[in-house]
Amino acid sequence: MAEEQRLIAGRYRLGDLIGRGGMAEVYRGTDTRLGRTVAVKLLKPELASDATFRGRFRQEAQAASRMSHPTIVRVFDAGEDELTADGGQTRIQPYIVMEYVEGNPLDVLIAAGPLAPERAVEITSGILTALEYSHRAGIVHRDIKPANVMIGKNGSVKVMDFGIARAVSDTSSSLAQTTAILGTAAYFSPEQAKGETVDARTDLYSTGIVLFEMLTGRVPFRGDTAVAVAYQHVSEPPADPSTLNPAVSPALDLVVTHALSKNRYDRYQTVSEFRADLELAGEGKVPVRSSGEDAATALFGPAPTVQSSTEQALRQLTTDTGAVRTQSRPPVAWIWPGVSVVAVVLVAVLIWVVSLPSSPGPAVSSRVVPDVTGLTLDEATAALAEQDLVAEPTEEESNDVEEGLVIRSFPAAGLRTDPNETVQVYVSSGTAKVSVPDVTEMSIDDATAELEDAGLEVGSTDASNSATIPEGTVTGTSPAQGKAVEPGSTVDLTVSNGKVALPDMTGQTLGAATDSLQGTSMGLTVVPVPDQSCAAEPNSPVTGQSIPPGDIDQGSEVELYYCAGGGSTPAPDDDEG
Repeated sequence: MAEEQRLIAGRYRLGDLIGRGGMAEVYRGTDTRLGRTVAVKLLKPELASDATFRGRFRQEAQAASRMSHPTIVRVFDAGEDELTADGGQTRIQPYIVMEYVEGNPLDVLIAAGPLAPERAVEITSGILTALEYSHRAGIVHRDIKPANVMIGKNGSVKVMDFGIARAVSDTSSSLAQTTAILGTAAYFSPEQAKGETVDARTDLYSTGIVLFEMLTGRVPFRGDTAVAVAYQHVSEPPADPSTLNPAVSPALDLVVTHALSKNRYDRYQTVSEFRADLELAGEGKVPVRSSGEDAATALFGPAPTVQSSTEQALRQLTTDTGAVRTQSRPPVAWIWPGVSVVAVVLVAVLIWVVSLPSSPGPAVSSRVVPDVTGLTLDEATAALAEQDLVAEPTEEESNDVEEGLVIRSFPAAGLRTDPNETVQVYVSSGTAKVSVPDVTEMSIDDATAELEDAGLEVGSTDASNSATIPEGTVTGTSPAQGKAVEPGSTVDLTVSNGKVALPDMTGQTLGAATDSLQGTSMGLTVVPVPDQSCAAEPNSPVTGQSIPPGDIDQGSEVELYYCAGGGSTPAPDDDEG
């Protein structure tokens, strides 16, 4: 059975595939008991085969289901379904049933380019609100990223997959395994990258990464491998967002920089602290922060003591590495010549640097992405090449831009990027097609509204018989659902008339006639009635029926007459005598 036709746990009917990630696929589904639309997440087989993972996954899903907040996608149900493959083997399919949010994941919005700073602030505030609720409940998300943030059609923000990341990270034994499952190295905190324990401040770091990406259209740390990205999280400072997007204010630069502090004791300690600075920056005011050491100590204990490089160097100068120096006399005489040598070297280096020519050569600097909108691909490629940038074309349907011309670029025009970086150039492939939505089992009014929302028009309405679909309910469309058509196309509806075509059952055996009428294609109720006027015989044929052939109401009761007399049919003259 095709995946989209499956019934999970005898209750959740799968519909269209609406999302795919490193660990699962998400389908739009229908709860057949409650009649509501849900999102059903199915775990991939390589994870489902791990019994330890399944157990932790189930526990975390149950914990997440107890959280109820407007900014959190609700988890309604979770469990395991048993599947039978073509070869007869059975496998376990863990699933999670969640609230269905009409909208798009945040990563889809970011793919179109940086968000306006005001909108980025609003979305980040929504994420922080969800984290504040979960942190109070003792749950650390551990996998904050744009793909886990849903933006509703009304602009609402909802965070999902609470607890699921914890189940994965608890099961995974290495950074490489975790990254293979989640693909979230770009949003790791330094402590996650180093394999240390995590707390609420890990979520705040990842939220800072998401804010950076919304403001600039890219993550702050990029690399060819997860390990390379993790190294940058631990060792390299991020660029200020304003260097990539001039629309970002210095106040927002400060918020992002503070959220992305390598040492968790140096970054925001609580959601409320992060939100307060974010709101000030959103108003154009520069946040003024205290050191936050007292708050950090109260929440998470004192920061671990780390020796400075000077202390480490002095300790290496002693031959007894385990001893603690207690003498008060000056250091031994041979240390002073060493210090003098170092000072001489530093002065020499300083003189050499000062004496360098003022213009040693062309400096490598960032490039401004030119505006290539409306150009042909060749023209756009040449314009980008002038800025030492490489064009990578991608076709995209468009109702507004003529075929063959550039719709937009990513990064967008006016943003800065490194030399020789690839710029995605979206080229119009012509008018966008519209996919005919699935309106089966809807009323005519609801189906009409759904089609009009998709930019289509309703044509003719034809009645058809149906054994199960109520009268006035849509049974199909022409063109069929999923068919790509031009915007404004006409879609004809086929609607149930609540009738069933009753055939002539005379001459058929009673058993065969009963099976035919009571089957799923007819759904009628059969009442056998003995006919004493003819002799009973094996496989007695039907001699008549209470309702003549033709269209009758669904679920009607039909009497079938069959021979049940004790002997031969009496002659007519016997009756007259």
